[in-house]
Amino acid sequence: MRDAYTALAEVLARIGELTGRPGRLPEAVDVADLSHRTGIPVGTVVELLGGGRAPEAGLAQRVRQRLDFIRETRRRPDGKRYSLDELARIAGTSRQWLSEWRRSGLPSLEHTDRLRRFFGLPAGFFTADEPEALHEALQPVLQGLEAEADPLLRLRESGLVRLAARAPQMNARQLATLADLAEMIISSEPAGDASR
Repeated sequence: MRDAYTALAEVLARIGELTGRPGRLPEAVDVADLSHRTGIPVGTVVELLGGGRAPEAGLAQRVRQRLDFIRETRRRPDGKRYSLDELARIAGTSRQWLSEWRRSGLPSLEHTDRLRRFFGLPAGFFTADEPEALHEALQPVLQGLEAEADPLLRLRESGLVRLAARAPQMNARQLATLADLAEMIISSEPAGDASR
């Protein structure tokens, strides 16, 4: 079984190939966005993108850090920071329990899942170690770069190439309709959603 650092190194190497910036990935990706989506501090994201390692942290410390990260980086619609009472309501618990989580770093899965869903965070946001979280956050970046490098990739993934292989049996009108349909599907789909 591969460890999280090996999997991350493979993704980083591929992104480096696709961007032509091996070893200089902080210039090729949005470090602040990766930090925001993963709960990993910017400095640690930069270190990991450069092939380094994240500081060792236990699960309780990681959960506590990410709960604090949410509180510092997520804002209410009016731009103000969420209070502990508001976060507790979102999580479906009391302020006292939320305060205890911040001390112990051991919230219930149900309550962390409510917070995660409310803020639109990825599964495992609170528990994934840093290289694992960054690996997952880089997947859409990698898919976008691969789609740019190989424009037919999205066609192959969506099955349109198999459909186009039937072209010899189609008349000119059917081919034109197929081409229009393919263009409409590809242009209306965000990158990375071709597998639906």
